[in-house]
Amino acid sequence: MQPRDLSAHEAYVPGRGAEEVARDLGMDPEELTKLSSNENPHGPSPAAVAAVEEAAPDVNVYPKASHTDLTERLAAKWDLDAEQVWVSAGADGSIDYLSRAFLEPGDEILVPKPGFSYYSMSARYHHGEASTYRIEKDEDFEQSADRVLSAYDGERIVFVTTPHNPTGSVLSRAEIRTLAEAVDDHTLVVVDEAYAEYADEPSSIDLLAEYENIAVLRTFSKAYGLAGVRIGYAAVPTAWADAYARVNTPFAANEIACRAALAALDDREHLERSIETAQWAREYYHEALDVPTWPSGGNFVLCEVGDATAVAEASQRRGVIVRDTSSFGLSECVRVSCGTREETRRAVEVLNEVVPEVRPEASEP
Repeated sequence: MQPRDLSAHEAYVPGRGAEEVARDLGMDPEELTKLSSNENPHGPSPAAVAAVEEAAPDVNVYPKASHTDLTERLAAKWDLDAEQVWVSAGADGSIDYLSRAFLEPGDEILVPKPGFSYYSMSARYHHGEASTYRIEKDEDFEQSADRVLSAYDGERIVFVTTPHNPTGSVLSRAEIRTLAEAVDDHTLVVVDEAYAEYADEPSSIDLLAEYENIAVLRTFSKAYGLAGVRIGYAAVPTAWADAYARVNTPFAANEIACRAALAALDDREHLERSIETAQWAREYYHEALDVPTWPSGGNFVLCEVGDATAVAEASQRRGVIVRDTSSFGLSECVRVSCGTREETRRAVEVLNEVVPEVRPEASEP
């Protein structure tokens, strides 16, 4: 007995963890600096840790109350109705909910390339198809409504990512307005704001008061430092009030995750520290790395290094894990997450040593 034909489905390729790299290299994980997965180098909020510990003895109970509490807290934060907030296991869960709610078999979505592979994966899981629009390196990965619309052919969902992973480029809210007004009536524009806390551009959640064809994805994995508990949400149009209950997985957002998110929302000091560190690290990478970099609105910087795989492997051997972006179609680049000041300086030191060794002509910026 075999599963259905999955040959058209691509696998998500995550950044490697410190423990597995350490095992491969015969090193102590404590010797490694992991800057490959855009995680918060300050960890979770201390308030979130305390909330997890407090909630732990009650995990025998389904998370109905905490789920409701988090939904109402997020609705108040963004001035939405509670029915407009779809809490999920990470933003990935919200992508699945939107696919379930919106796609009929054979429907198509339009996604950025390079970009987050799970957009297409989710559509195909739900018997849809995916087309792409290009974000071009030779145009410094600039994003615009015109670029999306040049590839648009009436797809049911159009995904835009701002800040964009792995390039860091930002799509302005004015461009999102242009896009929402230009697509057909049956098209939903989904704005993925996983890294939005780090950017200067305001959230597009405010646009839900004006547009019925926009949904916005948010996560607690990045700036809030809760990647390990998997908690995120979508903000959706008012007209979708009854859809969530029909498409969500029962109790998918667990008790510990919901309580951690509630506590993290109230810890402004931790959030502001995390954002400030990322802003400092981005500037340090741009100024101190001896290779080309691109402006970034996220907690990472994309660097052109020549042979990305060779550079990433050599960096690992010296204790710094960066992301080889070959899986994004950028085999000449690596993405470096923003670490603490110490971690960021260490990454610059290692990359500036490694790149000329792997690609001697890169010794001059």
